[in-house]
Amino acid sequence: MTVNDDVLLVHGGTPLEGEIRVRGAKNLVPKAMVAALLGSAPSRLRNVPDIRDVRVVRGLLQLHGVTVLPGDEPGELVLDPTRVESANVADIDAHAGSSRIPILLCGPLLHRLGHAFIPGLGGCDIGGRPIDFHFDVLRQFGATIEKRADGQYLEAPQRLRGTKIRLPYPSVGATEQVLLTAVLAEGVTELSNAAVEPEIEDLICVLQKMGAIIAMDTDRTIRVTGVDKLGGYTHRALSDRLEAASWASAALATEGNIYVHGAQQRSMMTFLNTYRKVGGAFEIDDEGIRFWHPGGQLKSIALETDVHPGFQTDWQQPLVVALTQATGLSIIHETVYESRLGFTSALNQMGAHIQLYRECLGGSDCRFGQRNFLHSAVVSGPTRLQGADLVIPDLRGGFSYLIAALAAQGTSRVHGIGLINRGYENFMEKLMELGAKVELPGKALG
Repeated sequence: MTVNDDVLLVHGGTPLEGEIRVRGAKNLVPKAMVAALLGSAPSRLRNVPDIRDVRVVRGLLQLHGVTVLPGDEPGELVLDPTRVESANVADIDAHAGSSRIPILLCGPLLHRLGHAFIPGLGGCDIGGRPIDFHFDVLRQFGATIEKRADGQYLEAPQRLRGTKIRLPYPSVGATEQVLLTAVLAEGVTELSNAAVEPEIEDLICVLQKMGAIIAMDTDRTIRVTGVDKLGGYTHRALSDRLEAASWASAALATEGNIYVHGAQQRSMMTFLNTYRKVGGAFEIDDEGIRFWHPGGQLKSIALETDVHPGFQTDWQQPLVVALTQATGLSIIHETVYESRLGFTSALNQMGAHIQLYRECLGGSDCRFGQRNFLHSAVVSGPTRLQGADLVIPDLRGGFSYLIAALAAQGTSRVHGIGLINRGYENFMEKLMELGAKVELPGKALG
């Protein structure tokens, strides 16, 4: 993508109408690809989206000797890990870029090679995501870690051993780290206060297909009995519920009507309840979900984000754009990422009325309440949004800016749209399919 391609002109005020398709979840597919490293035979992963995180992991796996080829159907990958080898440090750093996925290669590489290298990590700037906990976990399994100028060098002097771990917070990344390390570790690993998101369950399904023994209890405890060897898997990734919800919010904010092929009710039940409370309409069938604005006024709500099965933090930003069009005061309490509400300053420049607070509003106290973070918001609406110059701050915030620009009167210049490619497959083509009036400077798109 060139510099000009990283700016999108959006002519707002047109409802989004039509059909699009979401494929496999960004928060599962790269992790399932990493899991293939653990196997002694090839794996076949279906429903893979063409997004940047997938390309990053594909490059990292290939650097380590994994053959990654397209399968028989669109969106299918065949991953052959039978010749895993060490990779050049500079190559790893170059391929990793801003992705945080490389940290999850540690366990599998320690099992396969006895060592691993992890460069400095990036990702969306939405709050603290300390990687130290990942390294602490790996130490508990028996790994040694040496900090070097260019990253972290890890070794497993002997076979990793199962351990008892309690997460201070049910982190998705930390849970994935434990799962990918524990399956081949000697003995039993008990993980308390684990994340139980649908993507975690799907990763467990992948690992079980490979031969792992993993039990999930109802109290957020996961027990993994280590095995000596894992095989390959054949798996169709669950659909991306976060992308589906983003398009649902776009339908609401633009007074549109979007049918999302691949959207699944079971993983979106909490979102669907909230969507209905706001005044949005939806209809579910075997192929997907249709989302639309039924007319009339949208309703203000009180909303608190939480880990699954609560309202997902990644659903919050796109929905806040729609809430600027709701009548009354909506209260948002963000409990997962302390800096996730920073994106609202640009919405205010477009005409929204959003006030941020350091206090915990509309719910129970959370871990950010005493730490001086602006993590609660009051949205007053409805307000008419006007086109503006927007600079994308992070993945979900970026798509939220796109929704705001589409809902606004006039033209917006949205800078940094390349970041949206991290988690939204072919989003430009989808915008055109839905009738959005967008263009790259000097090149009309729709």
